Amino acid sequence: MSLSAPIQESAPVHDLLIVGGGINGAGIARDATGRGLSVLLVEQEDLAQHTSSASTKLIHGGLRYLEYGEFRLVREALIERERLLAMAPHIIWPLSFVLPQVNSPRPAWLVRLGLFLYDHLGGRKVLPATRTIARLDKDSRGNGLKSGAKAFVYSDCWVEDSRLVALNAMDARNRGADIRTRTRLIDAQRRDGLWTARIQDDAGIITEVRARILVNAAGPWVADVISRVPGSRSDRGVRLIKGSHIVLPRLYEGDHAFLLQNPDKRVVFAIPYQGDYTLVGTTDEAWNEAPGAAAISPAETGYLLDTVARYFERPVSESDLVWSYAGIRPLYDDRASNASAVTRDYVLDLDAEDGKAPMLNIFGGKITTYRKLAEHAMEKLAPFTHGAGAAWTAGATLPGGDLPGGDFDGFVRSLVAGRPGLPPTLLRRLARAYGSAALAILGDAQTLEALGRHFGGDLYGAEVDYLAREEWARTGRDILFRRSKLGLKLGSEVEAALDTYLTSRSPA
Repeated sequence: MSLSAPIQESAPVHDLLIVGGGINGAGIARDATGRGLSVLLVEQEDLAQHTSSASTKLIHGGLRYLEYGEFRLVREALIERERLLAMAPHIIWPLSFVLPQVNSPRPAWLVRLGLFLYDHLGGRKVLPATRTIARLDKDSRGNGLKSGAKAFVYSDCWVEDSRLVALNAMDARNRGADIRTRTRLIDAQRRDGLWTARIQDDAGIITEVRARILVNAAGPWVADVISRVPGSRSDRGVRLIKGSHIVLPRLYEGDHAFLLQNPDKRVVFAIPYQGDYTLVGTTDEAWNEAPGAAAISPAETGYLLDTVARYFERPVSESDLVWSYAGIRPLYDDRASNASAVTRDYVLDLDAEDGKAPMLNIFGGKITTYRKLAEHAMEKLAPFTHGAGAAWTAGATLPGGDLPGGDFDGFVRSLVAGRPGLPPTLLRRLARAYGSAALAILGDAQTLEALGRHFGGDLYGAEVDYLAREEWARTGRDILFRRSKLGLKLGSEVEAALDTYLTSRSPA
């Protein structure tokens, strides 16, 4: 695509130009806009298309990080855990984890000590404390396991990760941010105390924009963005680690998850997933290629299947795989020799030239701490954002999170009672995905026919139109694998039909 002469942006200078539409970029956009700053965010593909939709989908303190002495990170994450739960009770909910002591490379007393710290580091108020199961073969939570050993049960939270990104971007937009997906940064340079940047959309149109501050939240592409800025500097480094997951037919009954310890001291989660499946992951494998789309390797698949075989009664093989996904984690390079030991903490690196046109580069981070990272980023930028408001996100719900009393089940009951002509399973799924915004999708509909075109399963035109209008969905894959996981049950023909529909759909 040729780089033709830029079209001058007619809008005034932005306070922040944010590069990257993953969780950190979207979180900073929301925080900054809520403080009264003007924000332009550009994302070269779809929101959360890479790392932020390829996580284990947990809001957690990171129990295993205690083993590496990451006490500050774990404490911050544990505090954030209950904050985020209150902010978005539709896409975040409590999940109990069973930690069997069979095959454990760590003595039970050490595990229990770690769980004691986990219970007390973060001021836990809502989630239950750790408890002990004397024998799993005497407890329903041991169903499906080979061994009835002693186990501990602790609590964390589940999150729909890519939806968390979309909701932060929506809230930023609703407060005035300009969010542009399928738009990439070509280059940026300091000029007259400001940033002048060229951006290009997927139609090939190049636009020149100006901003006071450049925020590099490009995740795995953080170094690439730095290279597009002449004269920029950073003495920090990013280490790319691939994490992969597999999805299998449900391995056991129950709503609890398992934390499984392997002989190499790594841990693997087995988590109930989308009703009919079990999600198993993750791996830690060095990524030495350029950032981009990632896929699970045969070695990773074997490692995860071996873990399942080590613990569960049900035989599994590669032919049982329903789906797999992989993402590249952009971790701060702390020079650890073991990929599993690389810090999950974040580093905010400020590059400022004579106090003007600062560039903030973000290394590392994890979904659980994204809101706090955004606050810290705004603190770092405070000398350059005179007149900005104070921190505000700690108690502010995300779109759809304003459920009466935070009662998700009560909200579902009210939906079902008010729409007897619609399937309760559909209403519950819409409530889980959109919270109170499900009402905007449903409108006055009392029948399935009133929801518009039927694409398959319980996906109808009213939801597709909402996602295109409100959540930047442009392709079938955006809808089937990022705004939802309906693609697990709907085939490629549905994705093709959505592509055609979205392409022909007139702007709302």
